[in-house]
Amino acid sequence: MSLKFKIQYSKFFCQLNKGQNGFTLLELIITLFVLSILVMGTIPLTQNAARRQKELRLRESLRVVRNAIDEFHRDTIGSCPQGAATTTNPIPGNQGRGGAAAGFSQNTAADPRSRVVIDDCKIFDTENLDRFPPSLELLVEGVSVKPRGLNLQQNGAFSDRNVTDVNNNEETEHKKVYLREIPIDPMTGKADWKLHSSFQPADAGSWDNINVFDVSSSSDDEALNGEKYSDW
Repeated sequence: MSLKFKIQYSKFFCQLNKGQNGFTLLELIITLFVLSILVMGTIPLTQNAARRQKELRLRESLRVVRNAIDEFHRDTIGSCPQGAATTTNPIPGNQGRGGAAAGFSQNTAADPRSRVVIDDCKIFDTENLDRFPPSLELLVEGVSVKPRGLNLQQNGAFSDRNVTDVNNNEETEHKKVYLREIPIDPMTGKADWKLHSSFQPADAGSWDNINVFDVSSSSDDEALNGEKYSDW
């Protein structure tokens, strides 16, 4: 190979290298450093987004359970007629035909949202004076109820009486379920809700087994807003 050819080949190789864009070691280090900062910045955002979804599910679960408890309590108004188990501390008011023995059943006006009245008085003991559900499981199992209707009388007036089966002359009885299932606490992954009765303060350490007035999360972690999930 001649010297002239070698010189021309060297010039061509140098021009070819000048036309290619490459990265220096410093440029690669800077690029990796910037990418690492971006990745580290997106991780907390992703974690917070997942946490926020759990918080939304927790609020929805609490709402569902509390609505079921309130609906059960509305259906207890007017339950347990005279001669059945009643509270030992009747609510004062119009004694009506039931007299003082009717107590809770005759002296409290029914909530217009309530379409049935609970007919199983055995689920209430002498301690559960407020007649909230004795357990969450009962809301899933269901209770015996009778229709509560406003019957149109001949004179055009309405009376709050149980609907009667005309053929059998007996009150129709059904079983009502207030919860399809006990929801899972998204923060613990279990249905391990803290229960509170109507006779306990909100910060009570343990449930007194009288009734279920409210539920809260078993998690002691803090929410994104700084509150504890157990305080929701």
